[in-house]
Amino acid sequence: MFTFLGGCAIIKFIIKTRGDNVIKKEMIAMLLAGGQGSRLGVLTSKVAKPAVSFGGKYRIIDFPLSNCINSGIDTVGVLTQYQPLRLNSHIGIGIPWDLDRNFGGVSVLPPYEKSSNSDWYTGTANAIYQNIDYMDQYNPEYVLILSGDHIYKMDYEIMLDYHKANDADITIAAMPVPMEEASRFGIMVTDSENRITEFQEKPAQPKSNLASMGIYIFKWSVLKDALIKLKNQSNCDFGKHIIPYCFEKGDRVFAYEYNGYWKDVGTLGSYWEANMELIDIIPVFNLYEEFWRIYTKSDTLPPQFIADTASINRSIIGEGCDIAGEVTNSVIGAGVTIEEGAVVKDSIIMQGTVVKAGTKIYKSIIAEDVLIGENCEIGVGEEKESKLDPRIYSFGLATIGEKSVIPANVKIGKNTAISGETTLEDYADGVLESGEYIVKAGEE
Repeated sequence: MFTFLGGCAIIKFIIKTRGDNVIKKEMIAMLLAGGQGSRLGVLTSKVAKPAVSFGGKYRIIDFPLSNCINSGIDTVGVLTQYQPLRLNSHIGIGIPWDLDRNFGGVSVLPPYEKSSNSDWYTGTANAIYQNIDYMDQYNPEYVLILSGDHIYKMDYEIMLDYHKANDADITIAAMPVPMEEASRFGIMVTDSENRITEFQEKPAQPKSNLASMGIYIFKWSVLKDALIKLKNQSNCDFGKHIIPYCFEKGDRVFAYEYNGYWKDVGTLGSYWEANMELIDIIPVFNLYEEFWRIYTKSDTLPPQFIADTASINRSIIGEGCDIAGEVTNSVIGAGVTIEEGAVVKDSIIMQGTVVKAGTKIYKSIIAEDVLIGENCEIGVGEEKESKLDPRIYSFGLATIGEKSVIPANVKIGKNTAISGETTLEDYADGVLESGEYIVKAGEE
């Protein structure tokens, strides 16, 4: 066991040597970050879900990456696919997470052309299968599979100790969910020793409320065998194919019950709610703990400027902001400008956005680099069902995609969606009624 003091955390990992050559990692992580996140609507029209801003400072992928480094895992493969540019730029060579290493560290793994064909990742397990060579070079004993779109803190080293103590082939992190929501998850039935006796993938009639979190530890030999055996399976997925295959052939599969904070921010409602929870008087998810820091790439920005006309109550304000208006119960990203007379309440305003004088914003999600003109009203009126997609644009939110332009003196209702550079002519009588949308050509 070797302990190194890295740039941001103490790294603990086990290596084995033959002569002077490192030949084995005990455990590596594979982080699935290629998802579109379509349920976030216009927020992910230009960016992958794991790269969406969160908490005024971070991006969603920062949380599993920080969990890795805080857990002593120094080798992480990040599998990207949909709109990867910002994610690639954010991760870089892994310096903020102390993952810039000669052997190991962080590697971004997009799909690539092989000698015989060129394949997109067609499922979570297919994405891992296409990177068998990457994993083989580290000859790990264990492989940790993670999703890049959840907000939580977990010590994976404790989960690995649990995996070893049970001599498990697979350990699945799981948490209890309300029974009425169980059909949305992979559900596990366990015995008195937490060994899984039955696995149901999104069952109509769930037999348990113990839900898979999409976090798995595999013995590498078990995972490699399953990936190769199921390599021709269409849209090969862990919950639908790999886990049932291993379970049916008698592998030892255990549930590791987790009772901490865990949030799937896959909908606009859950994303808004998770941000709002950060500004509770006693937040259920604490960003300020010294012993479990969340690391991120930080730009060099000046400090905030708060004018004498400003009023700020119970809000997170990012670096480089210029605030002259009123901000209440909101999360404001870096470099945001809120001019005098503007009001922002119960909203998320992402970095680089400008809110002009006199504009009032209520319960809205405004993406990065948006320009909102003077004297607008956003998130007002009676709530109506979305005409674009009621499954996505609900919760009473107004949602504006990145780099959109909103002209002065318009009113925008609830359950609305806007993406692109809009003009006054796009708004009938200067109003976008609740449930309506404006999505410019090329912005879908």
